[in-house]
Amino acid sequence: MLKRLTTRAFTYGPLSLFLLVSLYPLIWLLFYSFKDNEEIFSTNVFGIPKNWRVENYSNAFDVFDIVAYFKNSLIVSIGTVAFTVILALMFSYAAARMRWRFANASRIYMTSGMFIPMQIILIPLLILERTLHLQNSYLAVIVPYVAFQLSFATIIFYAFFRSLPYEIEESAAIDGASVYTTFFRIMVPLVKPAIASVSIFVFLFAWNEFLVALIMISENALKTLPLGLLYFQTQFGSDWGSMGAVMVISTIPTIIVYLLFSEQIEKALTVSSAVKG
Repeated sequence: MLKRLTTRAFTYGPLSLFLLVSLYPLIWLLFYSFKDNEEIFSTNVFGIPKNWRVENYSNAFDVFDIVAYFKNSLIVSIGTVAFTVILALMFSYAAARMRWRFANASRIYMTSGMFIPMQIILIPLLILERTLHLQNSYLAVIVPYVAFQLSFATIIFYAFFRSLPYEIEESAAIDGASVYTTFFRIMVPLVKPAIASVSIFVFLFAWNEFLVALIMISENALKTLPLGLLYFQTQFGSDWGSMGAVMVISTIPTIIVYLLFSEQIEKALTVSSAVKG
């Protein structure tokens, strides 16, 4: 009995500590959103709010206009994920499963984008978007976001496609399936773990990205949540509790997306293992 308790303590003790360390920033932010400036900076920095200021959340909707910023971020993030996943899937499948000239060169060229810092191409990007009249639109940020994330998505999808046996496509070809049928109905479902993983990372990137959105969007009606937070801090910087409420609300979609796709990854991995077995 003692040995069993000792084993459980050594097993679950570090896990419990890791869970506490991981959840504490979220708990602290939640408490932060219900405090006033005095509690935040002096009297009660880390504790539970003494007076729960629910009006901070009403200020987030009335003063900050969080609904409009939330909608803009959602449109940009979903659009970025959709275009990135579709383009990266098609290119990775062609590079990994088809034989054509310059396939390896194209893959290397695509993945080399990961080594280009975003900051050094901002000026050419701004000039290009002005020339194409894309400024102050959703495409002004979606197009650069997709370009920045294609390299990462291509690496993930390419590795998954290369790990699949070629007999799958041969069997589909014998049954009369076309290339498009094989790709969309057979190959894409087999790389669901990769799609879920890429979707999480791309969504988080697009949801939290600030620099490109700051340069490409100046109209208040099109600003995303990170830009809105900057505006809120500038105009209403004294009300830190309301700003904390805005940050709590802005983190909810990222948590939901992570939990949703994490479950899908687990299910897809089970299916993938069964197929390989």
